[in-house]
Amino acid sequence: MSMVVANGLTHRFGPELALDRVDLVLDTGEHMAVLGDNGAGKTTLLRVLATALRPTSGRLEIAGLDAFRERRRLRHYIGYVAHNPGLYPALSAAENLEFFCDLQDASRSRVAEVLETLGLTSVAHRRASLLSRGMQQRLAIARAILHEPRLLIFDEPDASLDAEAAEVLGLVMKGRTAVIATHDHALANRLCPRTLVLRHGRSLGTATHLRVVR
Repeated sequence: MSMVVANGLTHRFGPELALDRVDLVLDTGEHMAVLGDNGAGKTTLLRVLATALRPTSGRLEIAGLDAFRERRRLRHYIGYVAHNPGLYPALSAAENLEFFCDLQDASRSRVAEVLETLGLTSVAHRRASLLSRGMQQRLAIARAILHEPRLLIFDEPDASLDAEAAEVLGLVMKGRTAVIATHDHALANRLCPRTLVLRHGRSLGTATHLRVVR
């Protein structure tokens, strides 16, 4: 079954064409990297796939559901990490996750589990504002998987992570469908068997390659 089916996704910001008729099919459990220069349309595409942005035109289905008519229902299917971690700086790492558990109707028993998965147990009671940028990024990823989503959408999740980024991302992506925008071609090759290249909002097609195992 296809997890994501996109047809002719197009988006304009005023006169600027950010996405130009992008088609995409992503099977359940498949991992795909989105590559492209700054301004290529990566963030716009990921926001559309995360249902955070409604495109000017085109169709999008996620898990067989119309992504725009069923947006509320689909929020439980999707885990999204944007450029901004979206954390509450005055709350501790654990309190941030507890708050998002309540928002997502997820059990607070998940908090300790995801803190451990992301290597954050030692800073669980430290305020988010006092965490390093890399730790904040890990916390944002932890928040995105609290409700056990089927589809992960990460916009440059490796930007502030340390050398263990690939291991951390690979762990949370396991068993889930994932779309990652990144500038790191080596990381893309390591984590994602497929790559979509964007240029000026247009898809240059997808490539399938062997995953590098280390």
